[in-house]
Amino acid sequence: MPDRDDLGSAWKVPPSRYLANRPAEHRVPTPSSVYVTMPDGCRLAVDVHLPDGDASKRWPTVLILTPYVRRFAVTAGSNVEPSPNSFKYRDMFVPRGYAVVVVDARGTGASFGTRDSFRSPRERADYRAIADWIVAQPWSDGRIGATGISYLGAACDFLASTGHPAVKAIAPLFAVWDTWADNYYPGGMLIKRLAQVYDELMLALDHDRRDLRSRFGYFADPALLGPMPVDDDPDGALVREAVKGHLANFRMPDFIGEFKFRDDTLPYDPTFSGTSFSPCTYLDEIPGDVAVYAISGWMDGAGYANGTLSRWLTLPNAERRIMLGPWDHGARVNASPWRGRVEPELPVLGEVLRFFDQHLAGRDTGLAAEDPIHYFTMHAEEWRAAKAWPPVGGSRRLFTASGRALVADRPMEATSEKIQADYSLGTGNQTRYERIAGIDATAYYADWTEREGRLAGFTSAPLTAALEIAGHPVVTLWIASSEPDAALFVYLAEVEADGTSRYVTEGVLRAIHRAEQPAPRNYRATWPWRSHARKDALPMPIGEPQLVRFALLPTSWRFAQGSRIRLSIAGSDADHFVQTPHGRPPLLTLLSGGEQATMLELPTG
Repeated sequence: MPDRDDLGSAWKVPPSRYLANRPAEHRVPTPSSVYVTMPDGCRLAVDVHLPDGDASKRWPTVLILTPYVRRFAVTAGSNVEPSPNSFKYRDMFVPRGYAVVVVDARGTGASFGTRDSFRSPRERADYRAIADWIVAQPWSDGRIGATGISYLGAACDFLASTGHPAVKAIAPLFAVWDTWADNYYPGGMLIKRLAQVYDELMLALDHDRRDLRSRFGYFADPALLGPMPVDDDPDGALVREAVKGHLANFRMPDFIGEFKFRDDTLPYDPTFSGTSFSPCTYLDEIPGDVAVYAISGWMDGAGYANGTLSRWLTLPNAERRIMLGPWDHGARVNASPWRGRVEPELPVLGEVLRFFDQHLAGRDTGLAAEDPIHYFTMHAEEWRAAKAWPPVGGSRRLFTASGRALVADRPMEATSEKIQADYSLGTGNQTRYERIAGIDATAYYADWTEREGRLAGFTSAPLTAALEIAGHPVVTLWIASSEPDAALFVYLAEVEADGTSRYVTEGVLRAIHRAEQPAPRNYRATWPWRSHARKDALPMPIGEPQLVRFALLPTSWRFAQGSRIRLSIAGSDADHFVQTPHGRPPLLTLLSGGEQATMLELPTG
């Protein structure tokens, strides 16, 4: 089944219908391009796309802030798209009456300067200066919105947090709220390839290394040359000078390794911690009158859906919305095993257009009559609407039991199960983690039946009726370890009547981070939260059972009647996470029944 929005009744006006009634009315000409000077003298390259190229009219502006090259020079005579990272925003908004401004972030593309961190606070300061520049232009009507996927999405939060009065609406798409926990260190575990591949990508782009760029599908076309010079740099001398400055940019593997704990600081800057490059840090500086629409997918990396939900739960802004689909990072793929085709059919940017039409262009779109939350239920293959999160108020508990069973009633008899961590086990290369590292993936967890068969799994009896969940499944493990640390991976699956196992979701936690704390005011959560602070780390007492409770990544899923629910546990994911502890695979002892009962709680109505 497709992810089409016109199936069911989740919307009064589905995004596809709204977009169909909002046709393109303007041409998209070649943009003008200039350098804009920041307060510290750094010059940023800026493209300005105006509807019909008409600077005599005033337009609301959609701002795109990117480190991934705003526009490439291209081989003469080539018809390759020169803006592979931003053309979709240009082509959606400019024909419908918006100026689109695309900026090469400091230290990237044709911009000068160097990058001193991931999502640098210096970049955040640049965003206010860019907003000042926009509203001073004769074609600006004084209203600014921002959108973008991933890095570009978090930049929307940073822009809003500058407090600039012209910023009226932001749509962070597939974007983190806490960079440390939502992206690089989920559960306190470092995703090893993410930093490496990101570094390779940024070397390719920032250093204009076309030999490296060929490894990345979005930027691989050999007709794409270096960053496009601005109009006043016809021979490219300035852009070549700018690229030389990029050679000093930070290196992601080295940088992210400085923050093994969330509260670690740079040894040369005690004010810069693992929170400094996270949007949630600037919560109090986001004005309450900014409208916010965050969008993510159930297969969106390590924790982007958590970020979307926490942004919704945390912000006090009266006008805020979220949508969660059956998508991977950036909605490149509909990840449902029952999809109609690989590419999503719901027009995500069509929904963003409606949002901007309401809050930037002043159109009456009927958006206020829609529920603020929309989410897709996998296997039911339907969209749902809700007014609050979580959308369900109950839970169903299942307990592990002898015989590797998963049962509805707490077993009275206490039993235990030995699970040897196997550092050769992994989840493959078609998972939720590939796309966030810029690696193509299309058939998500298609081999899960085989992979899950190598894990310690606990399986329920066949369901007598369908069971639909929405939210964060939570596991309560009573577990002992032969080592003072361990990586705990827990997977939830639906085993269909024919034995096919369907990956539903997963959770990960480094055992030393098992101590729970109340969620802070800048990262509200309805699921178990921990600080991941160095001071709160607790080595596992060897051989002594410990209570470890944590959430799996959120989802909405319907388990079919006759299917079984399976909970699987592992001590590694060799394809994505570092060994924990190094070279010392722990023997885990999982307890079931009695006073120390291991349990799964499924969020359901």
